[in-house]
Amino acid sequence: MAGRDLRALFSSNDRGMTTAEAFTNRQAQWELVAAGLAEHLAHVAAPGFDIEDLEAPRNNVMVFHGIGGIGKTTLSRKLEAALAGAEHRPAQWGEPTWNGTRIRPVRIDLSRSAGGDFEHLVLTIRAALAGIGRPLPAIDLALRRYWEHQHPGDPLEEYLQRGGLAARFGKAMPQQMQSALADVAQALLLPGTVGTAVGQVTGSLVRALRERRQTVRALAGCTRLADLLETDPSIDALSYYPHLLSWELAQLPADKKVTPVILLDTFEDVGDRTHRDLERLIQRVVWLMPNCFFVITSRSRLQWAEPALQGQLDYTGPTAWPGLAATSRPGALPRARGILPGTGTGPVGGRQVLVGDFAPEDCDDYLARRLEADGTPLIPEPVRAVITRRSHGLPLYLDLSVMRFLELRRTGRAPGPADFEHDYTALIARTLADLTPDERHVLRSVSLLDAFDEDLATQTAGLTHHGAARRLIERPFVNENAFGLWPYYLHGLIRSTIRGADDLTDDRWTPTDWQQAAARALGALGTQWAAGPDRDRMLLVGCLRQGLTLVRDFRLDLGWLTDAAWAYISDSVWEPVTPADPDATSGTGVETAADALAELLSTLARRQHEHRSITADRLTALTGTGLLPGELHDMALYYLAKAQRDLGRSEDSRRGMRYVADAGGRLAPAARRGLAHLARLAGDFPTAHAVVPTLGWAGRHHRVDGDIWWPHGDMQRAAAAYEAARNEAAQHGVAGERATSQAQRAFALAFTDPDVAHDEIDLAEQLLTGLDLRATALTVKIAALVRDAGTDRDVPGRAEVLRAEIRASGLVAPEATLELAAAFHHAVVNDANAATETIARLHRLTSSGDYAYYTDIAHHMTDTENGTGTPSAARWIHDEATVHHRWRALTTTRRSHLHQR
Repeated sequence: MAGRDLRALFSSNDRGMTTAEAFTNRQAQWELVAAGLAEHLAHVAAPGFDIEDLEAPRNNVMVFHGIGGIGKTTLSRKLEAALAGAEHRPAQWGEPTWNGTRIRPVRIDLSRSAGGDFEHLVLTIRAALAGIGRPLPAIDLALRRYWEHQHPGDPLEEYLQRGGLAARFGKAMPQQMQSALADVAQALLLPGTVGTAVGQVTGSLVRALRERRQTVRALAGCTRLADLLETDPSIDALSYYPHLLSWELAQLPADKKVTPVILLDTFEDVGDRTHRDLERLIQRVVWLMPNCFFVITSRSRLQWAEPALQGQLDYTGPTAWPGLAATSRPGALPRARGILPGTGTGPVGGRQVLVGDFAPEDCDDYLARRLEADGTPLIPEPVRAVITRRSHGLPLYLDLSVMRFLELRRTGRAPGPADFEHDYTALIARTLADLTPDERHVLRSVSLLDAFDEDLATQTAGLTHHGAARRLIERPFVNENAFGLWPYYLHGLIRSTIRGADDLTDDRWTPTDWQQAAARALGALGTQWAAGPDRDRMLLVGCLRQGLTLVRDFRLDLGWLTDAAWAYISDSVWEPVTPADPDATSGTGVETAADALAELLSTLARRQHEHRSITADRLTALTGTGLLPGELHDMALYYLAKAQRDLGRSEDSRRGMRYVADAGGRLAPAARRGLAHLARLAGDFPTAHAVVPTLGWAGRHHRVDGDIWWPHGDMQRAAAAYEAARNEAAQHGVAGERATSQAQRAFALAFTDPDVAHDEIDLAEQLLTGLDLRATALTVKIAALVRDAGTDRDVPGRAEVLRAEIRASGLVAPEATLELAAAFHHAVVNDANAATETIARLHRLTSSGDYAYYTDIAHHMTDTENGTGTPSAARWIHDEATVHHRWRALTTTRRSHLHQR
């Protein structure tokens, strides 16, 4: 029941102040589901209910939302079990009011880690209803037609087996589908051989429905069946097929009647709030199945009742979804932890229920409503913002902050935001109250870690037995992410409080205790990394992230982090490994070797998202500190030289590359490759070519070879070199190099054969998935422009967009290459004026001497003379006439190819 916050009420003389409080328990959520389902069953059974009414408002969905790790998935699973049978329902939840009605719960995990998709969702719902024991011909025919069209050669039965649906729901669905197909074929008097061909059966059925034949009167009542069977079986069409399933459920005889309760878990993984394609499909399913009840668990509220989403989703606004619309605050608050005022007071109104800890907007709403004076929030917005940020959504922290607000207010001054940059020792006392001494020790130890497992917790605590760690993991303030590298992590507020608040307990730690625990944690992480599978990228990055934080916070020796840093750069993937510091634009504030290494790896990762000049400035400052030991200093110098080359500072880059190459360290082969690149940039191809045999795999010899041959117009030779580079990278397990080599191959072949290039570009995009390689991604986009050169696919417009993106990156090479691609397009369409403008841009871009031969190539494409009178100083491996002929031939061949289409 609702009530006043008596503690707050008796903390102030302000009689005009009103107070309220909220509680949470799982029984309250069950009661809401039970009431909502009872209301739904009554609505569906009412005489006026029409399954084909597509305009009536929908109230068949309930949403439980809350922060990650608070137990929404557990709630979803518990609801599924409780709906499946009374034996799985806690006794205190009581008996539901619908006893005698058949309920069929169907839980679907929408998380990315589950690997499901929209097809899987629809098939799961259908498979779950196989237990009815009879075909559902309307949906079965449509699904069979869709599957055979979209997945030829992949039997549906095998898919159900692979996806676990057969094991979960039995193998009846394919037989029921086949039975439906045979029954319809028999009703239409089709020959036996035709009866197995779903396309012919559905075609004959559509004609029979249109002609209103009596033989198909059983399906004639489904007025939209013929239209759906005539529509191309696309994923969009699939999203309308649930209407057929809903219609079939409505036709079931009384002894077969069943009400599906579909639980959609982890809805936040459906997509972000910019791209709602999958959400649109799922919303369509909910709308088209009004006789089914949906329970959605997500980190955020559903926004379907927001009118502003019109156009992004099919059905929006409070009229369409009255239960999802924001409701006014009632006079009394429900006694259920995690249910906010006005968001879940009953099944008729608020169908969106906050579970557990609060999201930021809900924290603010809670604080605004908790203390009011004449209907106005007593806690001002700036104070609410600080409390919200520090609370990590924990309701207890909000309560303590409310009391602190009243305590400070009694002093006669208005509390400000700075008063709430505050940890509460009460949280420590409450957290430690029922823990054993060993559990307390483990808790303090794991507060040093972002995430942990049982072994890591035990080793960090320095214990010889796992019992304490295992017991701690079972505590409610330890959250679990079953798909994380380390599955356990402390609630954010508990962790920050244990680390930061004044600990007044008898067994509190000294600074030496914290230092020793940090050293143990670092050692344990290093042991896990060393013992893990070779080239386990996720483990490497996870250990680096946690290890760098420990050495930086406690000024520990680098130890195994040096080797881990080398392993990190070897794959050229560049995931973030340190928390981003928005205020850091250089290496300022670096005081130790640990600071320096963290800054170095952070800079290398961030360079994929920043202008290269920022990268160069940060690395220049970092190398000037002298804090990086030995080869790590060479690492910083090498990437500084790379950044300088990207910015067109070739002489500075050459000095840095030469220093690293002469030092003979781990990056010496890469530095020799860098020197070869610099020679190629200057047009000295013979020098670059002579270096290739000395580079080997470490120096990426095949890719360097390809970089030499494509400017000569020898695209097949370049493509072969890039393919060899890609295959070699795959053999060594270096994902970044494999993607880069494939991108270059796609670029070279884009000049020769657009059809072949299309597949090569697709492969490059696939290999880039999950990688953070800005220059390589730009290469793929430029390759797409080259592939489309001469067509009406808006090559100039796309080039202009890409030109702005490249300029924001500070990369010189992609901009020059883009202009070369534009020149190729203008040469193919024989647009002399546009070609002249592009060549002029190329000339300005290459005025330093680097890539100056691109201007020569552009003239070769257009078969024009260099009007500047100062051709580049390029030294070609073959004579320039041969180069001219090849590039001109590429242009004329493309032109002929397009004219033949």
